[in-house]
Amino acid sequence: MIRIFRHYISKAYLGLFVAEFLVFFSAMRYGHELRFLGAESWYSDKYMLLASIIFAVVLSLSNIGIGLYRRSLSWQDYKLLSRLAVSFTVATLMLVIIYYAFPEFKIARGVLLYALLLAFAGMLVIRFVFYKFVKSSRLRKNILVIGAGKKARKLMASNERYLHKSYDVLACLALDENVIPPENIRVISDADQLLATALEYDIDEIVVAVDDRRSHLPMDELLDCKVYGIDVVDLVTFYEREQAMIDLENIFPSWFVFSDGFAGGDFRALEKRMVDILASLLLLAVSWPFMLLVSLAIMLESGFKGPILYRQTRVGELDKDFEVLKFRSMRTDAEMHGAQMAKQDDDRVTRVGRVIRKFRLDELPQIWNVLRGNMSFVGPRPERPHFVAQFAETIPYYRKRHRVKPGITGWAQLCYPYGENEYDAIQKLQYDLYYVKNYSLFLDLTIIIHTVEVILWGKGAR
Repeated sequence: MIRIFRHYISKAYLGLFVAEFLVFFSAMRYGHELRFLGAESWYSDKYMLLASIIFAVVLSLSNIGIGLYRRSLSWQDYKLLSRLAVSFTVATLMLVIIYYAFPEFKIARGVLLYALLLAFAGMLVIRFVFYKFVKSSRLRKNILVIGAGKKARKLMASNERYLHKSYDVLACLALDENVIPPENIRVISDADQLLATALEYDIDEIVVAVDDRRSHLPMDELLDCKVYGIDVVDLVTFYEREQAMIDLENIFPSWFVFSDGFAGGDFRALEKRMVDILASLLLLAVSWPFMLLVSLAIMLESGFKGPILYRQTRVGELDKDFEVLKFRSMRTDAEMHGAQMAKQDDDRVTRVGRVIRKFRLDELPQIWNVLRGNMSFVGPRPERPHFVAQFAETIPYYRKRHRVKPGITGWAQLCYPYGENEYDAIQKLQYDLYYVKNYSLFLDLTIIIHTVEVILWGKGAR
């Protein structure tokens, strides 16, 4: 992993991105050569250089948006051919819009077709080589875990669902705790063997994962490993780096006080506000036809009787309440028995509501909330006061997510499906805290681009 503007990115996927960008760039160049094979080209070398850059940038952004460089994808979610088909369709539409808006960049249809075919074939080859290559254990960190209890087992299992596993746990030191014998991992019980075991297995990093914080850690032995050049990290740091989340089980008040991050300042606020206004105006310019269609559909389904917009009180920045706007997606009597969280296949959702929720169209009126300053384009999703009060009593540090403005989209929405109970609220809070701690303009732009995947895949819809 490398850290760019405080956000962790996989080196393997960064390398994949660069390799595919070069493939896309070359595809336009060679597509041009194939189209004009044996004939004189209409385009100068300077023109084709610019066309190749535009082509590579658009395809790369489309791939990012559809989640093709997201390390947290499991094999079940991967579906390479489906994602490629959607990505290339979106990229082609974007290129057509660019060519229509800026005719001076236009490329002949034959050149574009050859370029798309070469890019598609080249990407399949790169992906095949990549997933063969990343299976090599030489590309993974070798990990030794201090502890052999529940937290250690959770750490060992956390890497299994990923396409690219960035580390291997090779050994663990069992302390005075309930040992859960791990499979295919060496267990040592004598702390004096720690450095020798680390050297024997060529350990790159030692992770402290004890179930009881009061456990007596082998500090002298850990110091020996540290001085020898082996990194030693705690679970919070490990999960923040590997899973882009703040693990609630392992943080305490002093962690908030002494950890890096949580930066603020007038410049950051101004920077974020400018991005909010620009992104909202761009989204409004693109989405207004869909908003008209959604309004008409809601009116027709309700027989011109029910309201089109739904207004609801939510908790915003610094625990201040505000009124959020959404397209109405439920029956008008949906909460006659009190506030309820949306559930899978919720029978209160209308037919139109089911469609607009799937593609997040119900949230488009929140552009007005962003322009007014109640919300940001990117941030934790705002929750209702009733549920905030409930979660704040049972979930530690829940109100820390209100340090920033809530958003239309957010890091938790990309990393975790729609929540419908307290367990889901806990999981999403861990991603919200990561966002609050590591906020940057780079992370905001990353989330905005990745939101395309949420919309097109209907990820997390209820």
